[in-house]
Amino acid sequence: MNLRPLAALAIAAAVFAPASAQTRQQVIRERSTHIMPFSMDATMHQFRPTKTGGLMVVTVHDGDARQVALVRAHLQKEAAAFALGNYADPAYIHGKNMPGLAALSAGAKRIAVRYAPLAEGATITFQTADPRLISALHRWFAAQVSDHGHDAMM
Repeated sequence: MNLRPLAALAIAAAVFAPASAQTRQQVIRERSTHIMPFSMDATMHQFRPTKTGGLMVVTVHDGDARQVALVRAHLQKEAAAFALGNYADPAYIHGKNMPGLAALSAGAKRIAVRYAPLAEGATITFQTADPRLISALHRWFAAQVSDHGHDAMM
């Protein structure tokens, strides 16, 4: 009997099942370390809804050059994935049923996604004329802020 699939299931259950003493925000923070190469303590995520979509901004508190480079590399990679409708990283961190994700993935061809470096981090701009996708972006942003707690803001 091959025990590898069972071991993989046990590991997945341990990673995705929050311990009873952990809050959702603590679980999200732990999962984030598997996706985001930069320090959550050194950064702030900002989610700014706009009339045509929104901005995701990640900045480094003290401008540490290494952390800024890590933020830029990560957001550049994420922007490229989002432009293709690939929201696997947020789904891993927040769960595949995260508000807005299914609509954003399905509507990717109608959303312009642009990466830009900032002096102390980077930004991803999402822009669309589709009101349903604007709503999905806003729901996704609100869920991010709720899940990340003090590591994020609107």
